Amino acid sequence: MINRLFTIARWIIGIVFIFSGFVKGIDPWGFSYKLIDYLRSMNLNWLEILAFPSAIVLPLAEFLIGAGLLCGVFTKISSKLALIFMSFFTPLTLYVAIKNPVTDCGCFGDALVITNWQTFFKNVVLIVLAILLFIKRKELSYFLPFKFRKILFSGIAFIYIFLLYWSFNHDPILDFRPYKVGVNITEGMKTPKGAPTDVYTSTFYYRNLKSNEIKKFNNDNYPWKDSLNWKYVSMESDLVKKGYTPPIHDFVIQSAEGENVTDFFLQDDNYLFIAVAYDLSKSSLKNQKTLNDLAVWAKSQGYKFISLTSSTGNTLNTFKSKAHPTYDFFFGDEITLKTIIRSNPGLLLLKKGTILAKWHFNDFPSVEKMQKVIDEEKVNLSVTKDK
Repeated sequence: MINRLFTIARWIIGIVFIFSGFVKGIDPWGFSYKLIDYLRSMNLNWLEILAFPSAIVLPLAEFLIGAGLLCGVFTKISSKLALIFMSFFTPLTLYVAIKNPVTDCGCFGDALVITNWQTFFKNVVLIVLAILLFIKRKELSYFLPFKFRKILFSGIAFIYIFLLYWSFNHDPILDFRPYKVGVNITEGMKTPKGAPTDVYTSTFYYRNLKSNEIKKFNNDNYPWKDSLNWKYVSMESDLVKKGYTPPIHDFVIQSAEGENVTDFFLQDDNYLFIAVAYDLSKSSLKNQKTLNDLAVWAKSQGYKFISLTSSTGNTLNTFKSKAHPTYDFFFGDEITLKTIIRSNPGLLLLKKGTILAKWHFNDFPSVEKMQKVIDEEKVNLSVTKDK
C-alpha cells in the first residue's frame, strides 16, 4: 500500500512536469515573453538577454525530469532535481502571489491559465510529494523492465526535442492562444449578455470642517449630503471581484493619423492579409521578397494587404529603406502582436474577421501556393453554403 502511494506521487509529479515542460517547450517565444514580463516587473531588465535561453532550458529540464520519473529512468537524479525545482519555485510563486507583478504565472503557458495563488498552492502540494519521493527514491518499484523503460524515455525525449526545435523555427504546433486559426476576432471581443462584470469597492475621504480631520468612509456611509460638516477630498477604488474578460480584448488597428480602423478591416467581405511585425528593428528580412511579392499579387486580385506593427518613427523609416515594403503600415499593441503569432514577421489570412491561416516567416508561401490556398478556401466556403 505504501509503495503504491509513492508510485502515485511519482506519477503525479511526472505528469505535471511533463505537461508544464511540453506546453512551454512548444511555444519558446511565448515563454520568453512571459519571463521578460517577470524581469521587468522586478526591475531586472538587464537580465532580459537570458530570457530566451531560459525559455529553452527550463522547459527542457522540466520535461526530462518528468519523463524520467514517469518512465522510471534516472529516478534518483530526477527526484533530486524535482525537489530542487520545487524548492526554488515554491517561494518564488509565493512572492508572485503576494506582490502580483504579473496576473498569469505562465507555468502552463497558454494551455492552462491559473491565478498566482492557485499556482502557489499547486506548488505546495508538489513540493510535499517531491520531498516524499526524494526520501524514498531508492525504494521505488516499477511495472516494466529497465530496458523497456529506457527505450520509452528515449523515444519521448526525442519527440519532445524535435517539437522544441520545430517550434523554434515555426509557429507552435499546438496553438492555445485566442488568435488560433478558425477564431473570429470580432466575436472574440464580445462580452456575452449576463456575463459578470468587475465589482469594485470604493473608499471615500472627507475632511471634517470643524476639526479639520480627514476620515475614511465606504459606499454605505459617506457623507455626501452633509456639506455643512464634511468636504470631499478624494476617492479610491479597489477591485473586489474580477468579471468576465473577453479572450480578445486588446486588438486594435490604428492608422498613422491615430484613427481606429479595426472595423473597416475586420468587417471586409473580401480576403485580408496582415503581415504582423511586433518590432521592425528585430524583424527578419529572410523572406521579405516573398512578402513583397505576395502583397503585389494580393492587391492585383482586389485583396487588402497591410502590415500591423508597434514600431514608429525612425525604426519604421529605417525598415522601409531596407525592406522596400509594397504594403501600408498600421499600428497595434506590441503585446497583442506577440500573442497573435510567434513570428516577426508573421502573416495572417482573414475573411470578415475570421483567421483562415497563419504563416511563420520561414513558411511564407509563394504566390502560386497562396493562390491554391485561396482557391481551396473558396471551395470550402461553397461546400459550407450548400450544406
